[in-house]
Amino acid sequence: MFDDRSPIYRQIADRIKADVANGTLSPDEQVMSTNQYASFYAINPATAAKAFAQLVDEGVLYKRRGVGMFVSPGAREALVSDKRTKYFDAVLGPALDEAEAIGIDPKDIFEFLAARTKRDPK
Repeated sequence: MFDDRSPIYRQIADRIKADVANGTLSPDEQVMSTNQYASFYAINPATAAKAFAQLVDEGVLYKRRGVGMFVSPGAREALVSDKRTKYFDAVLGPALDEAEAIGIDPKDIFEFLAARTKRDPK
């Protein structure tokens, strides 16, 4: 499950965020405890706790004292909105800059998108 590209706690947080963003985890749904997570994935409980603390700080999870951690209402919408913003900034912005640099007319981009949308509606 884990790779060497980033710290394990960040990979845990990213996995939970992805599960919230894609609807696998629903608002107010309880998630595994840090000890359950650590046991299941054979990692240090402090590593899992660091990931969960980060998610609480970011508003993705909230803690019910004595009960556990739960997905925050509105977390999915916030995560999807953040991903959309990052997509426009990291993917579409540079693509449009490149298109402009090589002389692609914006009208051609609109036509391409319209044709692509008709071919593969989603």
